[in-house]
Amino acid sequence: MQWFLYISYFLVLVCLAGYGFHRLTIIYLYLKHKNDVPVAKGQFDELPVVTMQLPVFNELHVAERLIQKVAEIDYPKDKLHIQVLDDSTDETQEICREQVADLVARGYDADYIHRTDRTGFKAGALENGIKSAKGEFLFILDADFVPNADVLQKTIHYFTDDKVGMIQTRWGHLNRNFNVLTRIQAMFLDGHLELEQTARNRSGRFFTFNGTGGMWRKSCIADAGGWEHDTLTEDMDLSYRAQLKGWNFVFLKDVESPAELPVDMDGFKSQQHRWTKGSIQCCKKCLKNIWKSDAPLKAKMEATAHLTSNFAYLALIVLCFLIYPKQLTNIPLVAENPMFEYFINIPIFFFGSVSVALFYLTAQKALHPKTWLKEIIYLPLLIALGIGMSVNNAKAVLEALFNHESGFVRTPKYGIDKAGATGEKKAAGWKSSKYKAMKSFIPVIEFGFGVFFLIVVISNYMDANFATAILLTPFPIGFFFTSIPSLKRMMAGFMKNNVEESIDSGK
Repeated sequence: MQWFLYISYFLVLVCLAGYGFHRLTIIYLYLKHKNDVPVAKGQFDELPVVTMQLPVFNELHVAERLIQKVAEIDYPKDKLHIQVLDDSTDETQEICREQVADLVARGYDADYIHRTDRTGFKAGALENGIKSAKGEFLFILDADFVPNADVLQKTIHYFTDDKVGMIQTRWGHLNRNFNVLTRIQAMFLDGHLELEQTARNRSGRFFTFNGTGGMWRKSCIADAGGWEHDTLTEDMDLSYRAQLKGWNFVFLKDVESPAELPVDMDGFKSQQHRWTKGSIQCCKKCLKNIWKSDAPLKAKMEATAHLTSNFAYLALIVLCFLIYPKQLTNIPLVAENPMFEYFINIPIFFFGSVSVALFYLTAQKALHPKTWLKEIIYLPLLIALGIGMSVNNAKAVLEALFNHESGFVRTPKYGIDKAGATGEKKAAGWKSSKYKAMKSFIPVIEFGFGVFFLIVVISNYMDANFATAILLTPFPIGFFFTSIPSLKRMMAGFMKNNVEESIDSGK
């Protein structure tokens, strides 16, 4: 039994180290191809019609900002078609109608399309919008984005190559410095958008549309089979189907599309749950077809690493259950040869942890060459947050594996820009917003893990196992970081409901 625990422990670590090694390969590919900047094949003699598709669902705080910013885009009015695809069930409907009416009065070609049946959620809204889209090129923007005025001028000419089916811009972060959580999220997304997307695209591997901040060729979408809504990440699904059809994609890392990050832990968890579950659904749907295709082996291997990467959360949960029992093992071979364990642990630690730090630091150095060193202080918290999210995201992986159905849960956004306010709406007002992420029992489990690992860390300090204690410290920090904010909001909501019930009963 001791050998079983010991071997299981190291197998899980090897699995996690494998994904760490993959991050090192991404760094290598990024550095190797960082100067291979995509170049447009030509220039359109006459600019084509572009349809701006703006899918919206209950975005009371940001819908107006989005529509107004789209109207400021530098593109001829007679070549710009704006679609507000609104599935809202609240006051957002009226805001969108008023904004579209104002655009029409100002000479814009704008349509307000409202659905009462949310079949397919965002994918369904986009598919419905294609039916009346006037442009061959469709630029998609989620409600929390604030496009730069030159975004179309910097992207449209890449479509002079008839083989290009999609162009993705790099997300920026409007409220990066709002709080610690947004700082860490920005680092997390920068790693994906700056390193992964650039490395994949420029090295001839598959890469995917990020759901927003990108432009599609309408005929590419049709050729790939259209928007499908059997996964929660319709963007990833369509991307693989389109590339398997032979379409080329372009990632423009130097063209930024700023967006708002979730400012609260519940919103972040909701977003991560959807992305994680959707990626595993796409893995089940697409991976077999990828390996049956004529794509190069390097592309198939990268797609496999990409689509299976979230299984690491399951491995991390298993590791959480093995750490303490493994410490209690007393195997003579190991006890009599302490260097044996160090020989195994050091490479695993490098590939499992150091590689992650190098990955995110490389992204920060590339994007912020003058200030990237300041981000180092957030790295321990980023690693801790990744550990803390393991329960939430492992649940998403299991739901996808066992075909548990769930709806498209939007991530609440509050119109918070980098200054902390938008117009007269103060950033502090987000806490009183009626938009709340879905609550679950997950924070209670996370808090339990936090207490358990705090005890494990303290016991190791008391036993003078300082190296082990230091290595395990991110575990309680991460689980408390993800659980306590959620529990506080749950308790606040519980107390508020009790007060309201008391007042009602008094009446």
